[in-house]
Amino acid sequence: MRRLWIFGSLAVLAIGAAVLFVMERPLSVAVVRSETAVPLRIYGLGTVEARVLSRIGFEAGAALSTLSADAGDRVSKGQELATLHPAEQEARVARAQAVMAANTANLAKAGAAVDRARAQLAQREAANKRQQSLVRRDVASAQGAEEAQRDEDVARADLAVAEADVNLIRAEKEDAAAALQLEETLLAHHGLAAPFDAVIVARHAEPGTVVKSGDPIFTLIDPGTVWIQAYIDEERAGQLALGQQGTIRLRSRPQDTFNGIVARIGLESDRVNEERRVWLTCTDCPEPMYLGEQAEVRITTGLRESALMVPEMAISGFEGHRGRAWLVQDGRLTQAELTFGARDDRGRVEVTAGVPEGAFVVALPPKGADEGRLARIEDAP
Repeated sequence: MRRLWIFGSLAVLAIGAAVLFVMERPLSVAVVRSETAVPLRIYGLGTVEARVLSRIGFEAGAALSTLSADAGDRVSKGQELATLHPAEQEARVARAQAVMAANTANLAKAGAAVDRARAQLAQREAANKRQQSLVRRDVASAQGAEEAQRDEDVARADLAVAEADVNLIRAEKEDAAAALQLEETLLAHHGLAAPFDAVIVARHAEPGTVVKSGDPIFTLIDPGTVWIQAYIDEERAGQLALGQQGTIRLRSRPQDTFNGIVARIGLESDRVNEERRVWLTCTDCPEPMYLGEQAEVRITTGLRESALMVPEMAISGFEGHRGRAWLVQDGRLTQAELTFGARDDRGRVEVTAGVPEGAFVVALPPKGADEGRLARIEDAP
């Protein structure tokens, strides 16, 4: 029994020594160190788009007669791209022209009637003047004078009617002219012209198709307005500003990097995905650019002369500004609450406060990390 007791005590002591050895064995941890000339970048994923994109169609409806352009063609402003069958509208124009001609003839006829009524009034005025003179000298009867005055009044009324007819026909002519202009405008709408110097992205109809007013026939873009639309996580979008430099990598050319400039920042964030839209113009991108192609962007928001950048995965309880991280202080592990600032595109956050003098921030806490555990420092890879 004494031997068993002795052997048991030795076993307990051995186990305790082993546990103590394991607990006191230094734990190798990687720490981060201050860096110089640290660029702060924001990563975003987006697509190639065009700021000026138009889906153009006819302002009238009819059957497509001709299509003189196709997808991929470059067209100039004013160049005819398509026409509609014009026979029906040409007939309307001819009818409006006939109405216009009839009104012109009626106006000439009414003008002649005014001239005739004006001549008759002059004749009646002269006759009435003579008659009134004869009455005053008792040479003619009063009845004759009354009849002469009546004839003058009737002639004056006839002139007023003739002039009113002229005004009416002139108004009808103006209405006919407006109707003719409308029909000619509609006839002009049977031709579709390029509104600006453009590249045709797509053709949506073929000859013979009956289209309605507003149906898209072509999709055009201004090739000089192609840019990258990217989506940035709201948590990282606070440092965005117009004019910032960025790099662009197209999915079709992953080996190449192109330069861009932030040209627009969206005023409304996506409420579901919690992302902000930004647009970058590309200064040296290849031609042609393909709309909808996926692109990666990295926008440089600043440059730190010196910064301590900690991986986000090393921070617990991170709220975007504060969080806890493991430190190595006086050769042992301890936790502290740190204050953080800007982020970069490598998943790292700048430490702005909270690190005690002589302490190091652990880059990636290993398994077995406990408060007060001995630690052996290694540099982060």
